[in-house]
Amino acid sequence: MRLRALLDTDALGLRLLGGEDELDRPVRGVMTTDLRDPSRYLSGGELVLTGLAWRHDATDSEPFVRILAQAGVSALAAGEAELGPIPDDLVEACRHHRMPLFAVNETVAFATITEYVVRQVSGERAGDLAAVVDRHRRLMTSGPAGGGPEVVLDLLAGDLSLSAWVLSPTGRRIADAGKPLPGPVATALAGRHLAAARTGRRGPHATSVDGTTYALFPIRNTGRGAVPAPRDTRGSALSEWLLAVEADPGDWPEARLDLLQGVTQLIAVERDRRDAARTVRRRLAQEVLELVQTGAAPAEIAARLRVAAPVLLPGLGTAPHWQVVVARVEWEAPEGGSPARGGAEDPAGGPVAQALLEEILVDPAVTGPDSADRIAVAYTEDEAIALVPLPTVGPAGPVPGDGADDGAHGADPALRAGALLDAVREPLSAGLADDGRLTLGVSAAVHSAEGLRGALEEARHARRVAAARPGRVCAAGHDELASHVLLLPFVPDDVRRAFTARLLDPLRSYDERHRAELIPTLEAFLECDGSWTRCATRLHLHVNTLRYRVGRIEQLTGRDLSRLEDKLDFFLALRMS
Repeated sequence: MRLRALLDTDALGLRLLGGEDELDRPVRGVMTTDLRDPSRYLSGGELVLTGLAWRHDATDSEPFVRILAQAGVSALAAGEAELGPIPDDLVEACRHHRMPLFAVNETVAFATITEYVVRQVSGERAGDLAAVVDRHRRLMTSGPAGGGPEVVLDLLAGDLSLSAWVLSPTGRRIADAGKPLPGPVATALAGRHLAAARTGRRGPHATSVDGTTYALFPIRNTGRGAVPAPRDTRGSALSEWLLAVEADPGDWPEARLDLLQGVTQLIAVERDRRDAARTVRRRLAQEVLELVQTGAAPAEIAARLRVAAPVLLPGLGTAPHWQVVVARVEWEAPEGGSPARGGAEDPAGGPVAQALLEEILVDPAVTGPDSADRIAVAYTEDEAIALVPLPTVGPAGPVPGDGADDGAHGADPALRAGALLDAVREPLSAGLADDGRLTLGVSAAVHSAEGLRGALEEARHARRVAAARPGRVCAAGHDELASHVLLLPFVPDDVRRAFTARLLDPLRSYDERHRAELIPTLEAFLECDGSWTRCATRLHLHVNTLRYRVGRIEQLTGRDLSRLEDKLDFFLALRMS
């Protein structure tokens, strides 16, 4: 289609502010962005829609338009809903770079323009498939009653015999067309997509799982709720949805590829809608976080929590308990660069962590049903912080996480650090590859504003414990802060090696030569608190045999297992080995 067709469509309500001589330019796609530099997402021929959130002053317009012109963008359309009339400096920059500029009336949604362009472009390219795209558009614009992405996938199945699923970066199934996709397959597809995205190659990516070939299309989130791109591209895919289609894209004609790319844009509209629905919860979390970190009075924090509770837990009669979860994404430095630690070198560290933490916490298997309507996640420069409400049983009822039997009381059990990452470790490890890390810390449940500041610090301490562990995706909980687990990760590696070698190497050498199993015997003896009878029963040994083995351990190490100090040294050496 040509730019001129946009002006001829009254429903779009576009006004031309400049570029009359360029209206015969072709439009090959559409992109919505408020990034200062969206060049990585541009391939040429797009109509770019923007709400001007990138513009802080008049000097910002020229570099933004220059980037668009260099990328081969066909035209720019700026919305008037947020900032009013289009500023003169933007009009002048477009005139200088021969960039056609349209004003979008505040009554017209960007989604309306996106869907119109996608329909027209797909119709011109795909010919007889235009009817499919048109029905997609009508159903997607019919709101929640239209079924969202599910109806798009239903039409793909019905009209094109394509089975497809919309997946999150962690493999959570967001939408499907009725055909089940096994959880392990969804997880594997998410991991393959994240690994492929790290290569920088444009989708779709073809992959095979259990003998079935799938085409993986990224669903770019470039609206107002989009995560800003990091300085390098390593974190961009971690916040993307993906469209998985059961087919080999190598067998498709160009028209079908174009159609599927158009479908991803339609689904991206739904993604933007869902992100917009989180705006209020994010703002509440940000306000509470700022109050807590600036040392506001508990009464002021409590007042803000009373405002937050009905939004996060509609219909809840009593004030909930709260938990705090802290997440951080860190990247090792590219070769020849300096270390990137979330915010210091990578400005998107906090937003990327926010997107991942939201995704982890909306999983019903982790936080229960309707969790997507309750989770509030804010972010600072280099970390994300979630405020998680836990409904109480009643005025006097205990809440899980305060020492009660977790899961026995209330509608939602308190979050456990390990459970948060069980289902997402595999795909996220693929996306983080060999140079990224995600670490989480989880606080205990608190029941008042007075405890929230302590919960935040507790979650941050737990995250540091997780960061000291090996692995790309790690978590630690508040329960680990009251034990030796808090101290061991911070012991220098050379001290660890020297300490464990002095105590355990003689036993390992003896076991290798004689197959004596002294190390397993030592572990069992300590776990049985030095009880000869219980340890012998556990190991299926005669007590005299156990006494012989313990005596040999003492002889080889020069330690006495009847002394508390020596027992403690062995215990720590085994934990650090």
